Amino acid sequence: MSHALKLQELLGENISLITDPDITASYSHDQAPFASSAPPFAVLLARSAQEISIALKYANEHHIPVVTRGAGSGLAGGANSTDASLVISLEKMNRIISIDEQNQIARVQAGVINLDLDNAVKEHGLAYLPDPASRDWSTLGGNAATNAGGMCCVKYGVTAAHVRAMQVVLANGQVIELGSDTKKSVTTYDLLHLFVGSEGTLGVITELTLNLEVRPQSPATLVATFPNINLAASASSALLKFRPSMLEIIDQTTLNAVEAWHPLGFEVSGAVLIMQLDENKDQCEAALEVCKEFKLIDGVFSDDPADTADLIRVRKMAYPALERMGATLLDDVALPISEIAHFVEKVEKLSQESGLVIGIFGHAGDGNMHPTIVHGHGDAKAAAKAIEVFEEIVRIAQSLGGTASGEHGIGLIKTKLIGNEISPTVIELQRDIKRVFDPNNILNPGKKFLS
Repeated sequence: MSHALKLQELLGENISLITDPDITASYSHDQAPFASSAPPFAVLLARSAQEISIALKYANEHHIPVVTRGAGSGLAGGANSTDASLVISLEKMNRIISIDEQNQIARVQAGVINLDLDNAVKEHGLAYLPDPASRDWSTLGGNAATNAGGMCCVKYGVTAAHVRAMQVVLANGQVIELGSDTKKSVTTYDLLHLFVGSEGTLGVITELTLNLEVRPQSPATLVATFPNINLAASASSALLKFRPSMLEIIDQTTLNAVEAWHPLGFEVSGAVLIMQLDENKDQCEAALEVCKEFKLIDGVFSDDPADTADLIRVRKMAYPALERMGATLLDDVALPISEIAHFVEKVEKLSQESGLVIGIFGHAGDGNMHPTIVHGHGDAKAAAKAIEVFEEIVRIAQSLGGTASGEHGIGLIKTKLIGNEISPTVIELQRDIKRVFDPNNILNPGKKFLS
């Protein structure tokens, strides 16, 4: 009897186990353009931790690789499968279990969409604040698995800062609870946050208890232009004293792409900063005075919510504008804020040497940059060069005291670069942890430098 037939028998005939190759192919990869993948032999559309427990127990006994999947919005190949894999999709586990207004927490299944939770708690005057660019479609389980960030995380922190507890199914099928509903909990080792950012290599996150905040006021938005990226980056460091809820930077290459698509008046700008303040909104004028110390070209601000969309439009258009120019390879690195300008200088030089367009935009407030490489559609030689340049960009960030990823994860595409920033001893310690939770190495094998 095949594994698929045996699994269906164990799960019951009413459980959705997909084996149609035309459908399983659509579950075989995320959005990483050059990460390897193959359709899995089956996809379980799980609806409960119990179903996942049955599937994992069987997979563990038979050494079947298991890949957990949310919305497939990842950019590192973390949800990519092989033909020997069982994919467990959490898309049907999309229920908001409870909203506790008094304790300011929400309990959700892992398949709940990020923005759906924020909209649900809005009527209570609360907010779920981590805001990845994919929040309209990315799942909260996936956000936790990659420790996703976003534009407001400069002030409010990435996903890890908002996870209080979780339910996890281990590789052997055992269901465990980690963390606490309380804001503080130091009774045991912090295994909870070991799972945040683990990219599905230690267990399957099925439920989350998440921290909610009193909903911030509508922000004031400031846009400032500078002659070059060095001055803009230096200004961004000086602006942190205003406690911005957003602080974004856009380089000239990206601005040129935006102007070529939809002229917004940035044709003479070397770089742009966009800042939002959801408190101290009366400090925008003072912030512009700070920008003048860094040769500000022009600056405008408004606390009218109707103006916000116009003022941040250039940031929203950054990636689509580059995507219009050809096939794109987008990912992230994180580096000290003080090194943003040096990073951009080195990447600009790399762009000139390689002949590839590389636009850079990202979160200036926390040093999380999103270099985006553009190459010709269907040009295999250019695609191969783009991969080489991509890896060199990561090495540049690492050489400046940075890291291979701040929020997208390692997945398949950066595994060989980890050794540039983590010692062999630390890597082996992490492999030891992996062996404790997953001795048969069935959970997302080959991902996140663990094997």
